[in-house]
Amino acid sequence: MPHANTHKHIRIHKDVAAALAKGAPVVALETAVLTHGLPRHAVPTLRDISNVWNEILPAHVALAMAMEQTVRDGGATPATCAVIDGELVIGLSAQELESLAAHQSPMKLSARDLAGAMHSAATGGLTVAATLSACAAAEIRVFATGGIGGVHRGWNHSLDISADLAALARSRVITVCAGAKSILDLPATLEALDSLGVPVIGIQTKYFPCFSSPPDASLALASSVQAADEIAAIARTHWALGHHSGVLAVQACPAEHAIDRGEFEKWYDQTEIAARNDKTTGAAVTPFFLSHLAQLSGGKTLRANVALLLHNARTAAAISTKM
Repeated sequence: MPHANTHKHIRIHKDVAAALAKGAPVVALETAVLTHGLPRHAVPTLRDISNVWNEILPAHVALAMAMEQTVRDGGATPATCAVIDGELVIGLSAQELESLAAHQSPMKLSARDLAGAMHSAATGGLTVAATLSACAAAEIRVFATGGIGGVHRGWNHSLDISADLAALARSRVITVCAGAKSILDLPATLEALDSLGVPVIGIQTKYFPCFSSPPDASLALASSVQAADEIAAIARTHWALGHHSGVLAVQACPAEHAIDRGEFEKWYDQTEIAARNDKTTGAAVTPFFLSHLAQLSGGKTLRANVALLLHNARTAAAISTKM
């Protein structure tokens, strides 16, 4: 049975701990999107995407709160994860969430960074890989995010491959997402997931989703389902067979907010040139691309990002109630 982790640098919110103790549904949420992904100012035009969106708040705070409320509305307890002053906090309080959002220089923490950040009393948002580490610490089985990291374009020159893939291969967690971020080499990412033994299950799609763009018909999936509860059953069977990898549940960005792939690629090419001129590398690449793409698209990529995140939170809650 799930239990509260007793490590002195790990703290599980009482509501999350109580839910885990009685086997109630819990959904983990990441915070790199809060600290490094969305604008730090209000974006009132996003209010029509969800009835739980607070148009007065800065977009990054409004999203974090909307994600949590969407999970609650789906019958699960949200566990937003971050490192706060050296503590791995699994289930932020409202005050901690606002404090993290207001932090002027939060770190972007992957799995490799957690121990060092906790030792140095740092504060930061968690990537997919780091959130999967938090899930392991608390024995949370369902996690919602926007899109995973993966194999970057030009990987044969730089070997730039996200730690998210290795984390998915070693974490018994269902990760619900809209595929991998569109800025990546999607065929190579799907091949890597296959090599790592991570089942990729489409929800109402037979093709790998392209984050904010419709699924790519050239990227066929080995398995797909129509209902969220089937994902829970597949995961239980996968783990009963002794596998230690997670299950990646992928679904398309809501059609009304999806971006034409050709249009996206045009913006991508311009952003790639800007990133190269700016000498942007490493962990700064994804935030740079997200910000620049939002500008070039007139906010279309931001709208798609928010829409798919909330869609994934809703589906993750539904899956967690069947675990």
